[in-house]
Amino acid sequence: MRTKTLQLRLTVKARGVVDLTETQKAVLRAIGHQLVTGGPGSGKTTVSILKAAKIARRDLKPGQRILFLSFARATVSRVLEAIEVEIEIAREERRRIEVDTYHSFFWRILKTHGYLIGFPRRITILTPPNEAIVLSAVRSGYKVASKLSEEEKAEKRMRESSERIRLATEDGRICFDLFADRVATLLHGSNKIRSLISTMYPYVILDEFQDTNADQWRVVQALGDYSTLIALADPEQRIFDFIGADPERLDHFKAAFAPVVHDLAGDNHRSKGTEIALFGNDILAGTFRQNEYRGISLIFFDSNDNQAYASLVTQVLQARKRLIQAGHRDWSLAILVPTKKMTRLVSDVLREPFGKLPPIAHMAAVDMEGPILAAEIIAFLLQRRVHEGCFDELIELMCSYFHGRGGAAPTRKDMDQAARLRGALTKWNDCLGRGRRTPDNSVLKETHATHQASQALTLTGDPDADWVAVRSVLSAGPCQRLNDIAREVRNVRLLERGTQLRQGLAQDWQGSGYPNALSITRQAFLQEHFATTHKPESGIVVMNMHKAKGKQFDEVVIFEGWPKRARGEIFANPDRIVSRNVQDGPMTQARQNFRVSVTRAKVRTTIMTPRDDVCVLLRRPGPPIVGSNRAN
Repeated sequence: MRTKTLQLRLTVKARGVVDLTETQKAVLRAIGHQLVTGGPGSGKTTVSILKAAKIARRDLKPGQRILFLSFARATVSRVLEAIEVEIEIAREERRRIEVDTYHSFFWRILKTHGYLIGFPRRITILTPPNEAIVLSAVRSGYKVASKLSEEEKAEKRMRESSERIRLATEDGRICFDLFADRVATLLHGSNKIRSLISTMYPYVILDEFQDTNADQWRVVQALGDYSTLIALADPEQRIFDFIGADPERLDHFKAAFAPVVHDLAGDNHRSKGTEIALFGNDILAGTFRQNEYRGISLIFFDSNDNQAYASLVTQVLQARKRLIQAGHRDWSLAILVPTKKMTRLVSDVLREPFGKLPPIAHMAAVDMEGPILAAEIIAFLLQRRVHEGCFDELIELMCSYFHGRGGAAPTRKDMDQAARLRGALTKWNDCLGRGRRTPDNSVLKETHATHQASQALTLTGDPDADWVAVRSVLSAGPCQRLNDIAREVRNVRLLERGTQLRQGLAQDWQGSGYPNALSITRQAFLQEHFATTHKPESGIVVMNMHKAKGKQFDEVVIFEGWPKRARGEIFANPDRIVSRNVQDGPMTQARQNFRVSVTRAKVRTTIMTPRDDVCVLLRRPGPPIVGSNRAN
């Protein structure tokens, strides 16, 4: 009876129990390699969990596990939560389903077998912020990517690749970009290792398979020699072309493994009772079949900063009120924007809304190189070291911040800032060495004053309070560079109760300081990258549209930029869903990205676009789509 219930029912948290479709039942019955396709919310992930439980119960030998791989930690968290709440999965079956990210899985293989491909026996991870620091010398020698010729881009890639390989083979510092390539080389070169991995994991589920790049596909091919593969994919959700996702990847899988193919395209469990999925499909097709769609609201705003942001704040407050009144537990509201720059702008507006409105609590999902390197400076100041080279170490950390905060695109301004700081430190120390006063006009004078003020703080042993106290000193001090660092570090969210960083700092407290705060902070960020125990996002989250992939929220607000005009003519049109908001062929990638963003919502998606230059993907002859400035 228990088996029959598992096969015929699907439990979805907070939505009761729904019957499986015939296609989902077929997924559970099939044997051998499988390819399960379907749109957002079609139930691919959930039915794969039920499939994994069935395999764990019937087909695994002692010590074996099913491996579920995903690109995003957010998806891993969602899968783990779904496994936990699925009442039809027994505890032993849950224990035998291992959910992980590709990065984490690849790293485990490299740690064990990397010496076979030329890595030192002891290897460490070169995190993205530190990779940005060590590659900044190469990257800063080139113009911004949009101004490089194809030959210059190829040369830059080659130099970056050469430096990554040197760092790996000589120093044992392995950056993430090398993981898939080196693991693929290792697996294809050793039948024994392929066999060992497949003995441990005879079944592998591959989430978001359409986004695998060439190196990841080589790994999948090797795993498929001995393991049974179940690939989950949405052919219309391939939004990572820029990192090498191939539009023919599903055909490659079919040719290599002759899988049983299941199409869940007509199903929608995420936003059931709405027409959000229908609207997303119409965006993709470029043809709107209706004037209005349940769960979709289109809001127009006027093209100027004040009115645009005021309109956004109004929509956010209304959405928050709806979710609170609806009694949703751990409700979530995502504000999705087209660009990284706009993520920061919107976050700043929510921190300081117009008029007398109080700050709106939220989290901003920004690129983390800057915030992580800024957090290292706070941690260093928490250590309260007062030795002779203490100030020199602070300046070196600030230089690392400027080298690394731009990630793959360091600016000349930041590189010059670092060079100026190092030059000033040489003169500063020369004066001290000669017994002279340090220069009154030194760029380090205000930095030194802020450093002294931070060291004069009375710390309490409460990591959160002490972290905020140091940050406040930097924010209020006379050094503009440290002011900026204090703002940047606000994007760090690792000090909530129960987190590794908070616990580590609490244990490190020595009465007047945290002597190992810097190393603890660095380790916490490293662990954070591989962590699979995150709760899904709750509250208000601001992120760019690409980062929303693999996530789901109760409500979504999509907010794009607006045209800048002079004498009635548009002279700039930044931060648009479609670049410059210009019709350019089928715009397949833009449509896929927009559809992914729209369909992240369970209950409602609000789309905000400028009144005088409506997003080109929303234009149509005749009446506008849900064309009102009021909530439905």
